[in-house]
Amino acid sequence: MDYRALIDPEILAQHLDQPDWAIVDCRFSLDYPEQGEQDYLEAHIPGAVYANLNKDLAGPVAPGKTGRHPLPDVDRFAQTLSDWGIDSQVQVVVYDDVGGAYAARLWWMLRWLGHDRAAVLDGGWSLWQQESLAVRSGEETREPREFTPHPREELWVSSQEVEQMLANPGFRLLDARSADRFRGENENRDPVAGHIPGAVSAPYAENLDEDSRFRTVQELRSRYKALLNDMPVQNSVVYCGSGVTAAHDVLAMAHAGLGEARLYAGSWSEWITDPEHPIAK
Repeated sequence: MDYRALIDPEILAQHLDQPDWAIVDCRFSLDYPEQGEQDYLEAHIPGAVYANLNKDLAGPVAPGKTGRHPLPDVDRFAQTLSDWGIDSQVQVVVYDDVGGAYAARLWWMLRWLGHDRAAVLDGGWSLWQQESLAVRSGEETREPREFTPHPREELWVSSQEVEQMLANPGFRLLDARSADRFRGENENRDPVAGHIPGAVSAPYAENLDEDSRFRTVQELRSRYKALLNDMPVQNSVVYCGSGVTAAHDVLAMAHAGLGEARLYAGSWSEWITDPEHPIAK
């Protein structure tokens, strides 16, 4: 069976020794960029390799042109996946310790390059520990494989495409940041506060219950149908601060069986690099 959205810890625990299963630890802290790797080295799910958001899941930042976490070069990222022992036959499971906020980025990137056999660990590292499942310390590697990318460029949009959507009522733009940042309050990541005009606030954290697990399919379907005002998911685009947590909304909609939303990968931090772009508060 393939897992393409979420997977429970109990299921993953049954496949730890299977070579066609790859586990990637995506723990990270924007405030302390080295913390995630330190935590990984101290303890992680057995067999997991580590993915650093800044180094592995993003390309170089071009000041004044890109957002904070631009997509990496396709060939470079494909080599990273190869080094992690991932090819078309591998079931990938990704996790973090913040409800999938960072893991969803890698989940989306795999789909972007044509690899749908990827799932986010529901409940993440916290639930894995709570259930007293196996852990290991130290750095781990996998036998390299050859990952062949098949980019699906239709899964993401550029700032130019977002500009065109602003005047088109047939599209829906969702903002996955917290509601206060959407309103232009408490902006602590980017130099300009506010949101893209016409966007709807859709905080990714509201996809989760009090235990940091994804809400039920029924709850998620109701949430996004209301946010989209019954517009087809294929006509929706999600953004956040830098194209990371927006993938969480994309994942939630996919898990709910609503379809595949698109990602504005550059997101708010890219949008504000152009002074001609309109801003709302």
